[in-house]
Amino acid sequence: MNLPVRRALLSVSDKTNLVPFAQGLREFGVQLLSTGGTYRQLQDAGIEVTEVSEHTGFPEMMDGRVKTLHPKIHGGILARRDLDTHVQAMEQHDIAPIDLVVVNLYPFEATVAKPGVTRAEAIEQIDIGGPSMVRSAAKNHDAVGIVTAAEDYDAVLADMKAHQGALSQNLRETLAMKAFARTARYDAAIHRYLASVTESEGDFPDQFGMTGQKVMELRYGENPHQKAAFYHTPDTGEPSVGTAEVLNGKALSYNNLVDLDAALALAKEFAEPFCCVIKHTNPCGAAIGKDLGDAIEKAWSGDPVSAFGSVLAMTRPVDMAVAKFLVEGKRFVEAIIAPSFDADAFELLTTGPKWGKNVRLLACGAFGPDARLAADVEVKKITGGFLLQDRDLASEDAAAMKTVTQTAPSADQLDELAFAQRIAKHVKSNAIVLTGDRTVYGVGAGQMSRVDSVRMAVLKAGDRAQGSVLASDAFFPFPDGVETAIAGGVVAIVEPGGSMRDDEVIAACDAKNVPMVFTGIRHFRH
Repeated sequence: MNLPVRRALLSVSDKTNLVPFAQGLREFGVQLLSTGGTYRQLQDAGIEVTEVSEHTGFPEMMDGRVKTLHPKIHGGILARRDLDTHVQAMEQHDIAPIDLVVVNLYPFEATVAKPGVTRAEAIEQIDIGGPSMVRSAAKNHDAVGIVTAAEDYDAVLADMKAHQGALSQNLRETLAMKAFARTARYDAAIHRYLASVTESEGDFPDQFGMTGQKVMELRYGENPHQKAAFYHTPDTGEPSVGTAEVLNGKALSYNNLVDLDAALALAKEFAEPFCCVIKHTNPCGAAIGKDLGDAIEKAWSGDPVSAFGSVLAMTRPVDMAVAKFLVEGKRFVEAIIAPSFDADAFELLTTGPKWGKNVRLLACGAFGPDARLAADVEVKKITGGFLLQDRDLASEDAAAMKTVTQTAPSADQLDELAFAQRIAKHVKSNAIVLTGDRTVYGVGAGQMSRVDSVRMAVLKAGDRAQGSVLASDAFFPFPDGVETAIAGGVVAIVEPGGSMRDDEVIAACDAKNVPMVFTGIRHFRH
């Protein structure tokens, strides 16, 4: 049923497009009620509006904490117009019906994302009256419209225009569903914050809630027969795929998003000019260069065949050298994520090659190792539940490596091993990475046997395996892995250690005078 909107209550923290929306409501003859800053902005704009305190006959108090928690507000919202007892109660207590509620909540999520915010500051941004009105209106959506985001203003006015000042049942139902999703996200954000600043038994809260806002429907999921959508969770303040600006290209696919997230996670390990080439979430190439043009050439050399249709991440703004390398070399990539894109590089990338209009370019803003927030967590869904863990932000530099062989690595080898280890962290287990000159030469990923991962990495590296160093994400359970690596040309090895056969593994290195270092930290990635 289409129901006329005669009276609307507007109380918004985000005042984007507030004035034109209110003007649109007034053109339909809607009486406006409002509070605080919303009331003042409407009044300053010359829009006829009644303050809530005048409507209720009760002043705002306690620094605005109590202003809309009143029977004349909630009675006007919650009353069922089809029940005589409700209508009689409204008449008896002089409660006027409120047909439209426009509320967006105090910016709690944005507040707690700010560095150095205090608990007291966060608590003050917990909205009480707002969610109460939102839930009241959403519950009574058979009679009341509820708007919680400025993006819905146009839809409301268009619906009213189409129905001579009334709101359709379909729109009221849609808005109510969005309203409950909004309050769920809001409450989940408050819970996550309080759990992060409140001491409790165990490392994780007894309850964990996660909600998201749908960004887009995807063409399909991992495979064409699977449906999928992309949801954005509340901003953590860290550059991410979810907050990046899409500057160009076809709509992002499910697999694009997964690969871009993996690429950016690896790039965040490095402060230097760095590029990684990601295929199926694994780096098939990665390198530090003297500049970004140098880095992409070295990274692409890791596995040029696998690099076809890859996703790239870079730690510096994409410049003309990078664009020319890709375009003039007719190298096809699906997507690139970087802090930004120089104007001339952007033009070449988007107009030069045949795939220029399709390649996805994402700008995420400047980042580096310090951008990674330890407070964020990783969630993995399994049937019947989900797993929660903190992020693997451990990064072993040369100083953290313990030499366990008779031969010690050189200073340069230690730095190379540290580079290789940071790459191995982002390779699917069992992970083996061969590098040299701060460049990935070969990767063995996802094999059930570690020695098979070694064979794959040596095969991928080819001639460059000679003189390379090797990083393993976990210990070698038997000497065969290091024996295969040394036979392939590896000259130094880093691994966590911890095997029952560590002595045998170390002995295999000593037999060939190959230095091995232990980190004591495993980096499985399943």
